[in-house]
Amino acid sequence: MDQQTWTADRILGTSGSYWATCALHGAVALDVFTRIGDNRVHGQSVAERLEAPLDAVCRLLDALVAMGLLTKDAGGYANTEASRTYLSMDSGRYIGYIIRHHHHLVESWAKLPEAILTGKPIRLPVREKGADAREAFLMGMFNLATRLAPRLVPIVDLSGCATLLDLGGGPGTYAIHFCRHNPDLRATVMDLPTTRPFAEKTIRNMGVDDRVAFIPGDYLQDDIPGAYDAVWMSHILHGESAQGCSRIIEKAFSCLNPGGVAVIHEFILDDTLDHPLFPALFSLNMLLGTDGGRAYSQSQLAGMLEAAGFVDVHRLDFTGPNDSGLLRGVKPA
Repeated sequence: MDQQTWTADRILGTSGSYWATCALHGAVALDVFTRIGDNRVHGQSVAERLEAPLDAVCRLLDALVAMGLLTKDAGGYANTEASRTYLSMDSGRYIGYIIRHHHHLVESWAKLPEAILTGKPIRLPVREKGADAREAFLMGMFNLATRLAPRLVPIVDLSGCATLLDLGGGPGTYAIHFCRHNPDLRATVMDLPTTRPFAEKTIRNMGVDDRVAFIPGDYLQDDIPGAYDAVWMSHILHGESAQGCSRIIEKAFSCLNPGGVAVIHEFILDDTLDHPLFPALFSLNMLLGTDGGRAYSQSQLAGMLEAAGFVDVHRLDFTGPNDSGLLRGVKPA
């Protein structure tokens, strides 16, 4: 629960905080941090690289200095350690793709009143947007999963499992890390055909193309080929209605071998549905972009698993960024 007092100043600060957000989004979209790199450069140099007016560029750079993302002295502007590490595309820890994805959501969030009054989404699904939006989403998921997987994968016990299905696995990040952690495991990623180029490139670049395969398909509409010892469902259920979630979980149950395990990774609400903050806000985000999607509570997700036939349904001891959590169920032997 938020223990801070809501003063007029805090309300106004929250109302205008999107200015800083948009400054960050704009800088990432223009690759400002990558263009500066390890150098100290004058605004004129950045403006020339962007082919943009000097005054406008310097206003953005100065705002980034004020935000603590750049430094400035007589020699010009330079990246901070944080911006060089996380916001330059030359860094292996770059998170700019998910920031680009966030930028693609801004327009729909500005229309939240309309979505509330109609109860209908006002944003196209990512798969129906252009290549830039799809890349930002898929590689953004890769950014986030790459940072989280080393913490999460050891908690999900797949000992004794020979095969894993990463359902809706996008670029296959978790499948890759599960295979790295479990030397005898082989994985299959099932996602939409438009995802295939990103997934196969990622799998190949991570050196596991002999153990991780990709099959195209719509997990909501298509049958799932094959049989598996484990099914991993990370951040796919929030995009569907409760009925859609139940259908997906039933398919997961059907494709599992007896004794197999299913693990759900989601932003999980309290059973009162009003906390924690991020899942509650994320549920609004799903209203803006999906027909029926939302954040679900632990009891709702556990109920879906049990209704499909899973037993020993319980939450694992893990809390990820933005209050993500893990639920595990077993198909009876």
